[in-house]
Amino acid sequence: MAEEERVNDSGSGSASWSHVSEIPQVCLDGRNWPKSVGACVVVGTLLFLINQSQVVFSGQATVATWVRIGLSYLVPFVVANYGIVMASRRPG
Repeated sequence: MAEEERVNDSGSGSASWSHVSEIPQVCLDGRNWPKSVGACVVVGTLLFLINQSQVVFSGQATVATWVRIGLSYLVPFVVANYGIVMASRRPG
């Protein structure tokens, strides 16, 4: 199946989808991946600093703390991908 492209307002093509099976292609597209990772790093780091840094830097981090830190990075990554997927849907 060939990857579909559409032209956005900036004139550059981006991956789009009309069937659920095409969503991974959109998320892994080389133009979308850096956006999701960037959101993950920036927002995840801010969430870590706000919510978990005191525990980690005081040496009291538990396994549960590290799971929460992982989720602090995972959630922005998923939300960024969700936004990209919703913005790239093609009718049909």
